[in-house]
Amino acid sequence: MKKIVFTIERQYGSGGRTVGKMLAENLGIHYYNKELVKLAAEESGISEELFVQADESLRSDRARFSFLRNPKTVYDGQLFTPDSGDFTSSENLFNYQAKIIRHLAETEPCVIVGRCADFVLKDYDNVVSCFIHAPMPFLLEQAAEKQPMRGEELQRFIEKTDRHKAAYYEYYTGQTWNDANNYDLCLDSSRLGFEKTMEAIKAYTRVRFGEDVFD
Repeated sequence: MKKIVFTIERQYGSGGRTVGKMLAENLGIHYYNKELVKLAAEESGISEELFVQADESLRSDRARFSFLRNPKTVYDGQLFTPDSGDFTSSENLFNYQAKIIRHLAETEPCVIVGRCADFVLKDYDNVVSCFIHAPMPFLLEQAAEKQPMRGEELQRFIEKTDRHKAAYYEYYTGQTWNDANNYDLCLDSSRLGFEKTMEAIKAYTRVRFGEDVFD
C-alpha cells in the first residue's frame, strides 16, 4: 500500500485506540502509541522513565493552568543537545518523540495514536488525521467496561482525562484539542460503531489518495 500515516486523537471512551488498532490490523501496518516513548528513549539515550515522568508532570502541574502556556513550548522541530540544560526538559522529551513520529511518516505506513501527531505531521501530504468522539452516554458505557467507577464519578473521571489530553495538546501545539479545523476527519463512533468508523477512515483515504491506495 501507499505510505499513508493515520493519526488519531480521541475522547476517553470513544474507542479511538480500538479503532486505531483495528485499522492497523486490517491494513497490515504498524500501530504506535506508548511504543513511541520507548523508541524516543532509544533514540535520545534518555531514560524511558523520564519520558513517563514528564507526561505525568504535565498532567498534574500544568493541566489546570494551560492558559499560562509559554509560546516557546509549541513544537517547532528543535532538539536540545546533551550539553544543554534543557536536554531532559519535558519540551525536549516531546521533541524526541516528535522526531520519531516524523521518521515513521517518512519511512512506513502506520497508525499513530495521540502525541499530537497530527500537528507534528501537519506539513506532510501523506497523513490522514482523525478525531474520534462520542456523546457522554456512549463514553460512560464504554468507560464502564474498563473502570470500576459508575455514574457521576465515572463522568468526572472521563472529563478530567479529556482535560488532561486537551492541556497536553494545547501546551505543545498552541491549538485547541477538539477543534475540527485541526483534523481531516471528525467521527462520532457512537453512530457508526468501531468497525464502520474504521471503514469511514478507509473510505476517505480512498477518495483522497485513489482507489489503489491500499494495494
